Amino acid sequence: MIIKRYIVNNMNEAMNRIRNELGNDAIIVSQRKIRQKGLLGFFKAKKLEVTAAVDEKKQPSVPKTIELEKEIIELKNLISSMNKQVDKKNEKKSESKNKFKSNLIKSGIPEEIVEEIVSEIKKRNEGKKLNQKIYEKEFKNILDEIIKINNIDNGKIHVFVGPTGVGKTTTIAKLASLYSLYKNKKVGLITIDTYRIGAIEQLKTYADILGVPFGVIYSNNEINSVLNEMTNCDIILIDTTGRNSKNYMQLQETKKLINEINPDNVHLVISMTTKEKDIKRIIEDYKILNYNSLILTKIDETNSMGSLVTAIYYSNTPISYITTGQNVPDDIEEAEKTKIINLILEAE
Repeated sequence: MIIKRYIVNNMNEAMNRIRNELGNDAIIVSQRKIRQKGLLGFFKAKKLEVTAAVDEKKQPSVPKTIELEKEIIELKNLISSMNKQVDKKNEKKSESKNKFKSNLIKSGIPEEIVEEIVSEIKKRNEGKKLNQKIYEKEFKNILDEIIKINNIDNGKIHVFVGPTGVGKTTTIAKLASLYSLYKNKKVGLITIDTYRIGAIEQLKTYADILGVPFGVIYSNNEINSVLNEMTNCDIILIDTTGRNSKNYMQLQETKKLINEINPDNVHLVISMTTKEKDIKRIIEDYKILNYNSLILTKIDETNSMGSLVTAIYYSNTPISYITTGQNVPDDIEEAEKTKIINLILEAE
């Protein structure tokens, strides 16, 4: 009996060498994976050790079909083993991705946005192994990039637009108090909301309490005269009628008024209690008014940050203020990128 040991890279190489050296009558006794010798061998790919034997006496050759079947079986076993290793690696990657996605969706962020965020993270880390820590770090980086802040101090005339019930009038009262009492600015209040019962009286009451000038615009013809009465003001805050974003004609009316006023800033006020899909529609429909700032209200009334992320993601517009309650003037804060990021991450 002749026995020989072969150190090879794969079974195909072993079979060729055995056939050439021992002939077709040789049989494989054993096979196992081994590391190469030396310190560097630890870092190199494993080799295959194959032991083969053949009787010195001439034996009948194994039919080629049987040899081929054995080779196919061995090859299948090898491929199966390799696939299992690949599957385990992919399972770990998938677990990290699925946990990250699940956390974002649980926090209320729409799945459409989550998918785009995950895709962007993969794109930024192409060829790298991704784990939960990397996903979270990259998500924070993305938030840092897409969140923009606007300083309302820039400009004199400010118009506030948005759907009914988002807190426009209360927000204006808070800002008027903030600028009048804490920033020592001369503030003027104007309303063009002549449709809602009590809207004029509500804002006039705040103006009387603060001792600031107040005006009402009933038609486009009155715009210049009302604004001229407030030429001494440092900042003028203008309330508008709440409009259904689906009503194109109403938005067109508001647009004409805004164009006549020619404000320095138009602030879209959005309540964070609004459903994410409705926020997306409002953001799109109100673009006709050329808003250049967001004010996000009622953040204290929701545990979900889905609305916040939706507003930021789809508007691509700077945030000026956030409101956190009904108290005037306390429950309003200048937007800070770090705080907004933390609000989102803590909810996640």
